[in-house]
Amino acid sequence: MAYRQLTQAQRYQIHAFRSIHMSQRKIARRLGVNSSTISRELRRNTTATGYEPDTAHRLGDRRRRAAWKWTKRLPSLMTAVVGRLREEWSPEQISGFMAPLAGVGVSHQWIYSLIWDDKARGGDLWRHLRQPKRRSRCRVQAKSAGLGKIPHRVGIEHRPNEVDNRLTIGHWEGDTVLKGHKQSGLVTLVERRSGYLLAARLPQITAGLTAAAMNRLLKPRRGVVKSITLDNGSEFAHHEAVAKAVSASVYFCNAYCSGQRGTNENTNGLIRQYFPKGTDFQKVTDGEVRRVVNKLNDRPRKRLGYRTPAQVFLGEYSGALNTAGAALIA
Repeated sequence: MAYRQLTQAQRYQIHAFRSIHMSQRKIARRLGVNSSTISRELRRNTTATGYEPDTAHRLGDRRRRAAWKWTKRLPSLMTAVVGRLREEWSPEQISGFMAPLAGVGVSHQWIYSLIWDDKARGGDLWRHLRQPKRRSRCRVQAKSAGLGKIPHRVGIEHRPNEVDNRLTIGHWEGDTVLKGHKQSGLVTLVERRSGYLLAARLPQITAGLTAAAMNRLLKPRRGVVKSITLDNGSEFAHHEAVAKAVSASVYFCNAYCSGQRGTNENTNGLIRQYFPKGTDFQKVTDGEVRRVVNKLNDRPRKRLGYRTPAQVFLGEYSGALNTAGAALIA
């Protein structure tokens, strides 16, 4: 007979049977449990005042919560969790991704406990957690700051409503990740449905170099570029050349409303984990940028049902993943 945790009602029965001097074996038969369960219960939860069911249940519950399940102590499982933490996966991503593979329900709370226990022992797992990011808000004074630097600008209010639904791939958001006051940086493009990232270095921040970099990134994928929603930086002043090169419509957010490019804004925050503020992108190699892009594209996302951006984008683009038109939020 397998060992099971006793309920509070069963503990009251144990107390009642003991009061009439019933043997442990008879109590076990009456409760339908193994006699060793009764022996263990009395040994562990009897106090100086005797066996009290309320006290016994409280002690047993405290012991159960403090215990690690044997499945969560498996070296292979621990190694897999730690390995993914070092790849900068979030605890929630690890939990959602591993459950169907390992058959073990490791919660993200348990992974956080693992991280803080590791930190208390002098470990460095906590350093691989993402830095908190502030939410962007539209400022009340946002009127036309800097917008005159972008000729033939078309505002986001003219963008088709279907772009908001994220039901098909092909709608992109763009911005730059900069050093200082536009000394160097990256141009980043993120596909709205999948979160698929493209990025290129900008040793200098000019409209010409930005447009050329965007063309290099988007031209090989022009068949799946329908619209691009950009920030209002002057580096996007040559947007018409990009729109013509890839046959796409280009729209611009309202001033100071980066939340209208939420997918891109969030991804840029993830990029900052690898290239912190102050990074001189003139000294960063293209290979380093590619490694970061690949790492983020191969990281599972909760809103994609724990698929990766690469799986969703490349799968739907090629037709191998038949989910186009369906909501992907888990």
